[in-house]
Amino acid sequence: MIHIEKLSKSYEGRTVVDGLDLQVKEGEIYALLGPNGAGKSTTIGCLLGFVDADAGTIRLAGSTLPPAKAAIRHAAYIAENVALYERLTGVENVEFFMRLLGGKPRRDEIEALLDRAGLPEHAWHRLASGYSKGMRQKVGIVMALAKGAQVLVLDEPTSGLDPEASVTFGALVRALADDGAAVLMATHDLFRAQELADRCGMLVGGRLAGEWKLGDLNAGELERNYLGILAGRA
Repeated sequence: MIHIEKLSKSYEGRTVVDGLDLQVKEGEIYALLGPNGAGKSTTIGCLLGFVDADAGTIRLAGSTLPPAKAAIRHAAYIAENVALYERLTGVENVEFFMRLLGGKPRRDEIEALLDRAGLPEHAWHRLASGYSKGMRQKVGIVMALAKGAQVLVLDEPTSGLDPEASVTFGALVRALADDGAAVLMATHDLFRAQELADRCGMLVGGRLAGEWKLGDLNAGELERNYLGILAGRA
């Protein structure tokens, strides 16, 4: 569902992504780990067409369209801070998004999606300006559900969430993967990656420095591998 081959990107002579190969299968959650400056955000930018790659091939859901067009058709993106229209309610934000996609949503359909995502009923018709980060993330999940996205791209999705909200969000992402979505999640949270993801890769200097099946490792072993790679690159 996500196929990246020999992806490269440089800025002003500095290589940020360096011949990256990465694949994520249908129904799989892949955690992309790495320190700041490792190339995670640039990789996501190239994948979604926000950034023009210098070289390489990107395919989403088998599409040969340019990344930006393929992303519009097949992907949903949830950033660290989900941007909503502050003067619209949760229902109105989702309704506006669905209309942009050409849909004709009914309020009861939107409310059913918000309920599935775990947004409390009392918040459905409140202005988004009063939403917590966790509530905003749930609206982001609803937009992915409404779109029927086959690919879900997450950038530091649990940063700043309290433990309960983080667990709830993880369960929602797992449910989307179980329904067949391919999920790529860039994160610094090793514990949540080990708990949630099926596989993970560690990006250092724009290259995959390590890749593991997380069913084979506990959180402590993943941390030791992560720190060991960093120590070896120091």
